[in-house]
Amino acid sequence: MVSSSVKKDLLIEALSYIKRFRDRIIVIKYGGAAMIEKNLKQSFAEDIVLLQSLGMKPVIVHGGGPEVSKAMEQLGQQVHFVEGLRVTSAENLKVTEMVLSGTINKEIIAHLNTCGGKAVGLSGKDGHLIEASKKDGGEGVDLGYVGEIDSTNPELLRVLLKEGYIPVISPIGLGKDGTSYNINADTAASHIAVSLQAMKLIFMTDVEGILENGKLCAELKHDQALSMIDSGVIEGGMKPKVQAALNAVTQGVESAQIILGTDPHSVITELFTDQGIGTKIVA
Repeated sequence: MVSSSVKKDLLIEALSYIKRFRDRIIVIKYGGAAMIEKNLKQSFAEDIVLLQSLGMKPVIVHGGGPEVSKAMEQLGQQVHFVEGLRVTSAENLKVTEMVLSGTINKEIIAHLNTCGGKAVGLSGKDGHLIEASKKDGGEGVDLGYVGEIDSTNPELLRVLLKEGYIPVISPIGLGKDGTSYNINADTAASHIAVSLQAMKLIFMTDVEGILENGKLCAELKHDQALSMIDSGVIEGGMKPKVQAALNAVTQGVESAQIILGTDPHSVITELFTDQGIGTKIVA
């Protein structure tokens, strides 16, 4: 049981953050097991609708790697990653876009709307939100239809936020020649956060944050994070996530947070408590 005095302190602590975040944009990269387990899907939707009801402006950018891989395997397609990025052939791209912009995006919208939100689904192709070109894999590696972001246009997102909608974005970009590209969701979330001048960027993952020698790093500055990438402490799928966080905080986003999304209501815990959770990355 929690004593009344502890409850009071927690409420006062939360109220200070509610006031600070009011009318500010919070970009949340939604991914990992939190997108798969039924109870976590529900608690995430409840959290996002609560944030909006408290005057915040949440924007969701989602991944969906496991679901995409499962669909590809069912169709007999090869699943291959290089440095945490999915190698995407033309056939792979069709499946990727179908799963991300179709099945997953609409399921997230359904959960949010069922919880009382007004969610609307987009991909990076809508309203020139994400303009992209082919990404160079380096060292002779061809990533296929994997894109890097050339520019983002937040105009449509600002209209939706002003009218009280919750944008839910799948990371598919569009080239100037009409070619579609699979964009890393962490990278997309970072660029969108910068373009919207968001106050905070949150990455939901299946780990508690960045670990060094088994110990959680509660906060990392830009140079520290770069050093950990260079030394190989940060590698694999965490590498593009940290690079995305660094891109955001060096371009005006106050902080980026990598949190464990499998804890129910983890977003609320991060935003409304002094201690927070996960690893905070700052410039």
